[in-house]
Amino acid sequence: MEKWFHHLTEEDLAFIKRFVLASGSLKALAKQYNVSYPTLRIRLDRLINKIRVLDNPENKDPFRMKIQALAAEGQISTGVAKEIIRAYEHEKRGKENG
Repeated sequence: MEKWFHHLTEEDLAFIKRFVLASGSLKALAKQYNVSYPTLRIRLDRLINKIRVLDNPENKDPFRMKIQALAAEGQISTGVAKEIIRAYEHEKRGKENG
């Protein structure tokens, strides 16, 4: 199994399962979740972005991957994610050089 799959939450997995069982119909899935189509579309787009982050072979650092996944999910802004990663990289370089 791919490594990205192991980083998905139970909620992500449940969403994927329901999506597959709805034959990929966002309209049907929106009814199941009792939300509008645009709301469901946003959720799916965030999940797609999260999977892209988790599946990116350049993301080998678990901390960076977690921060980027949080941004992809919309839990933190991309600006905040960049700031956290920048501070993390700065701290990491300091420890390597010190």
